[in-house]
Amino acid sequence: MNKKSFGSQLLAAPHIVWSIIFIVVPLFIMLYFAFTNADGGFTLENVKQIGLYKKAFGISILYAVIATLITLLIAYPMAYFMTKVNISSQRMLMMIVMIPMWMNFLIRTYSWITILANTGIINTFLKSIGLGPVKLINTPGAVILGMVYDFLPYMILPIYSVMSKIDKSLLEASEDLGSNAFNKFRRVILPLSRPGIISGITMVFVPSVSTFYISQKLGGNKTMLVGDVIEYFFNAGPDYYNVASAISMVLMIMILVCMVIMNRFSDDDSEGVII
Repeated sequence: MNKKSFGSQLLAAPHIVWSIIFIVVPLFIMLYFAFTNADGGFTLENVKQIGLYKKAFGISILYAVIATLITLLIAYPMAYFMTKVNISSQRMLMMIVMIPMWMNFLIRTYSWITILANTGIINTFLKSIGLGPVKLINTPGAVILGMVYDFLPYMILPIYSVMSKIDKSLLEASEDLGSNAFNKFRRVILPLSRPGIISGITMVFVPSVSTFYISQKLGGNKTMLVGDVIEYFFNAGPDYYNVASAISMVLMIMILVCMVIMNRFSDDDSEGVII
């Protein structure tokens, strides 16, 4: 028993060391900078300045919520459809979902500039039929579109994973009991797929609320999200690391709170969100 326990600890050692070096240590560094000034002395001034950027926090949350809802509305029917086709078609659809993730995140985002620009593909077509140009780039809609596109697979995959494991006998039993298609979906499919929905919402909302590259390229720096504020201060030099760390700390706390709330809606034994 002791040998088995020692072997398990030995196998877990690389993960523990990795977590300490790349998770725990950076968190302590962030907390240190958040509560110190440029001279290394303790201060709460950095935390007090966070109120100046409440608009950035509000816009980030709003955009992330909208992007998450749109992503869910697109992903859920897609995942449901994937479970209804044969295995070979499921594999093909899974590959289609995964292919964009094989490309670099920056390239995927930058490609939308070519599509949405005033001289891009969409406006070129609209001009040819006398309806353009339409301002598509450097707008809030473009930012949300970029979030939906980049994070859509993170919503599809967990929902599909849970849906594909639903026991078909439960669906047959609901039909035998007289449930129509709507009641079968409302009473059986939707409740059983809830863990995948919760997981997908978390996996989309968290990167959406903290993103900065999407807003810079598709929003034209006209809308400052909280991720843009953090990046701006870090690029401004060491004198601004403290404020950036304080904002990052608040963002991290906000994300953790959201994940805890999501966990409360997920079953303990399900494949939902895990902190």
